[in-house]
Amino acid sequence: MKKFLDENFLLTNKTAETLYHEFAKAMPVIDYHNHLPPDQIAGDTNFGNITQAWLYGDHYKWRAMRANGVDESYCTGATGSQFPGGRSDEEKFQKWAETVPYTLRNPLYHWTHLELQRYFGIDKVLNGNSAPEIYARSSELLREKDFSCRNLLKMMNVKVVCTTDDPLDSLEHHRAYGAQGQEMKMLPTFRPDKFILIDNPNFSVYLEKLGEIVGFEIRSFESLKKALEQRVSDFAALGCRLADHGLEQIYAADFTEEGADKAVKKILNGQALSPAEALEYKSAILHALGVMYAGRGWTQQFHLGALRNNNPRAMRLLGPDTGWDSIGDFPQAVGLSRFLGRLDEYDQLAKTVIYNLNPADNEVIATMIGNFNDGSVAGKIQFGSGWWFLDQKDGMIRQINALSNMGLLSRFIGMLTDSRSFLSFPRHEYFRRILCNILGEDIENGELPDDLAWTGEVVQNICYHNAARFFNF
Repeated sequence: MKKFLDENFLLTNKTAETLYHEFAKAMPVIDYHNHLPPDQIAGDTNFGNITQAWLYGDHYKWRAMRANGVDESYCTGATGSQFPGGRSDEEKFQKWAETVPYTLRNPLYHWTHLELQRYFGIDKVLNGNSAPEIYARSSELLREKDFSCRNLLKMMNVKVVCTTDDPLDSLEHHRAYGAQGQEMKMLPTFRPDKFILIDNPNFSVYLEKLGEIVGFEIRSFESLKKALEQRVSDFAALGCRLADHGLEQIYAADFTEEGADKAVKKILNGQALSPAEALEYKSAILHALGVMYAGRGWTQQFHLGALRNNNPRAMRLLGPDTGWDSIGDFPQAVGLSRFLGRLDEYDQLAKTVIYNLNPADNEVIATMIGNFNDGSVAGKIQFGSGWWFLDQKDGMIRQINALSNMGLLSRFIGMLTDSRSFLSFPRHEYFRRILCNILGEDIENGELPDDLAWTGEVVQNICYHNAARFFNF
């Protein structure tokens, strides 16, 4: 019987052990998509305790706690008539610790103990009994300067972090950080979804705020494009080279500039749009953004397939992004084909990463990318790593296998955290161990040649070099 979480965790054969320890383990990390707060990196913040670093904003843990019968006041900390009074950080940690033993076979069990080991050197299993000691020790360390936000990233050998930023963001923290001359790069990522989802009731408010930032009133589709182009320039000046979109599916209906302009003006006049009008606008603006990205040499990312805010009562009481989302079953193939094809037809298709949330669509995405890899850039169109509900062992294996079967795994740009937590970076290690185990099994089974030099190079490329080249870091 193997020891839990030993040095060969997830590595089931000698070749996998060699690939991981000699090739993958020491590779630097490029975390090209996450939701880390830029102000905490710029200010090199220290957390007061592990609850602040671990449980604040972590909807993964909140979902598990709720499923284990834990009251909401220990999760989001919500108070009011629907919930008991506020709980202390130590009380919240205790409830999470009591939940951990019940997360067996959930990736949270692995992530939790990897993070305790890698950051704090704690190899005890977390449960209700061990919670007080682990809370005290980890919290004590987090208050030390060596465990500031930047130093937590340095512990994991992180060289680049790309945050996720709205066109309405001031980017002041990126500007301040850039002026410090730090070795680790923190770059913004352009996330303009607010200006795509025209059926959001706050859309006209967003237009007004954007107009204030760019210095002119937005009253048409043309002026909106001009404003977004100006913000793209502002982001680019701070080193941005990626855009990102979190959409249910790609919008690719037939559109005209006139139709999109009509939709913008109707919204500004307080008129409702029909579903067809909204779709025409979304298709037009998404295409226009794609052209902008290609002109800048950026990479566009699409996180597709989340069905968000499923629980109306929770949405009313707690708001969005509090753990009530799930996998959606939206059709993806036709929209992707039309969207990518329109851009490619006039050589305006930027490098693209497509992340899929529904595992039923893995082969759809893996084959779609092959339609638009035109030989201009190795792996120009990427099938992104398993994300959100799929960034776990089975999800990663299925994504790797689909990409291997339908495309070139060797050109894959690898893992990212997609996280709001500075303690989530052992997910890169988790991915690397799984990747090495898959290749090690193939070698030991005679399905790949026993050429560790070449396979090891492929592993290092997937872990680091492919992304460094792809994003021009």
